[in-house]
Amino acid sequence: MPNTYGDVYKQAVFAVKKRQNLIHHSWKEELNKYISGIITRKNVKSLIVNGMPDHIHVFFSMKSNTLIADIIRDVKNNSTNFINERNFVQGKFERQSGYGFFSYSSADVSKIYNYILNQEKHHAKMNFREEYLGFLRDFEIEYDERYLFEFLE
Repeated sequence: MPNTYGDVYKQAVFAVKKRQNLIHHSWKEELNKYISGIITRKNVKSLIVNGMPDHIHVFFSMKSNTLIADIIRDVKNNSTNFINERNFVQGKFERQSGYGFFSYSSADVSKIYNYILNQEKHHAKMNFREEYLGFLRDFEIEYDERYLFEFLE
């Protein structure tokens, strides 16, 4: 639509099925680049992709006419196929169902970028459960414990 402008900044978080530590550092960067490419092909601006062996954070900006569900569906499906086709793990790699997503303003971009960049530092102090529940609390998102990720700490 002409004369319609704006960006929405989103962070999405999703996990490996059964929270297994399957994302190995030897191919993590290749996976992150691949995920960034998926996002870019959706005409969305990928800002950063990073995570830990059991979960991934993606941070991107999108136009208001883009559906986040379409982006995350494609990221999860295509990156899972990427891992399986390259035999990066023994057996079949799978993701847990669902994801969390959180909105930010342009003033938050550098803070969130650095947070995602420094995942290893953050997880030296807190586990994924604490991190994820903190997001839900900070964003005042109601949730049902039965439908959260499997937290196996």
